[in-house]
Amino acid sequence: MKNVWQSELDHCWSWLAGKPELAGPWAVGVSGGADSLALVFLLQEWAKEKQADFTALTVQHGLRPEAEAEAQYVARLMKAHGIKHHILYWKGEKPVSGVESAARTARYELMYDWCRQNGVGALLIAHHKRDQAETFLMRLQRGSGVDGLSAMAPVSKWKNLYVVRPLLQTDPECLRAYLEGRKISWVEDASNDCDDFLRVKIRKMLPALEADIGLSRERLCNTALEMARVRDYLEKQTAEFVAAEAGVAGNCGVSLKPEALGKLHEEIGLRVLSALLKKVGGKIYPPCLEEVERLWEAVRKPDFRGRTLGDCEIFLFRKKIWIIRELKNTEKLPRKEWENFVALHPEYAKSELPYKLRRVLYAAADLKS
Repeated sequence: MKNVWQSELDHCWSWLAGKPELAGPWAVGVSGGADSLALVFLLQEWAKEKQADFTALTVQHGLRPEAEAEAQYVARLMKAHGIKHHILYWKGEKPVSGVESAARTARYELMYDWCRQNGVGALLIAHHKRDQAETFLMRLQRGSGVDGLSAMAPVSKWKNLYVVRPLLQTDPECLRAYLEGRKISWVEDASNDCDDFLRVKIRKMLPALEADIGLSRERLCNTALEMARVRDYLEKQTAEFVAAEAGVAGNCGVSLKPEALGKLHEEIGLRVLSALLKKVGGKIYPPCLEEVERLWEAVRKPDFRGRTLGDCEIFLFRKKIWIIRELKNTEKLPRKEWENFVALHPEYAKSELPYKLRRVLYAAADLKS
């Protein structure tokens, strides 16, 4: 069993060790299911060798009658094996529809908050090879592009928390065999067999896809990996353009020359706009692709004047396209107040900034004081 996961965990260790800010401690999500329990116990073995410190986190969503008993079972199991553990509760009203998506968001928010409060920079999650294949097919069903078909990345970020998935190349059958070998019992969540969820439907289809047309989870995961390589290249091109061409005003606004934007391939242009809207708007995700496509078409027209999107204002000022954070209030900024602001922030003294951006910069500084 060790040969199956050792290289992945070693790779994970090498990556984390290369980032001093993530030297530890870490957190690992554990629901009580076979996959997450296997990760916790594999991590415990591995952590002893590496002298690493981690805490297991269980989120109790309160969506099923048996949820509390399952969380308490995990707590007892962790205590019996000397593993630090906390239960996090999703409180308040639960949505009537879109429960799966809402629960996922709540789960990550709760774990993010705990990690932030406890100085933890990396959260390990037990997604495995079949999860990756299912995610690829779910994204394909939704009509996703390159980014979506890249499926889950081995390392991603939720806000400023690193989310690490060290088992994406491991089959779930291996994880269950590992637990059976150690005589560790796990919880079976009935919702994992409920056909109301698209993921469950796809999971049940996978054996037939492989038997009938040879579309195995291995091939699906390899295709996702190819898409990830394409995505990484496109992101590199996007980042290089932004670094070279975008004029930045704090976290409140950026400017671009229309002629520079107009020379871009459409795919890179869309990515540039998405990245800047996400950054300036302070969002976890950029606006949907259809909205960004409409903005891309609009900003390239000679009669473009402006619009709003993703809590940002986009407009033309002195032959530059500006993207600034949308300011909800309409209070005017007295000249004297701006002069006082510039005295404290001389980097803006000689900048030709649009009045709207001045108001945003002043408001942002006022909120911090």
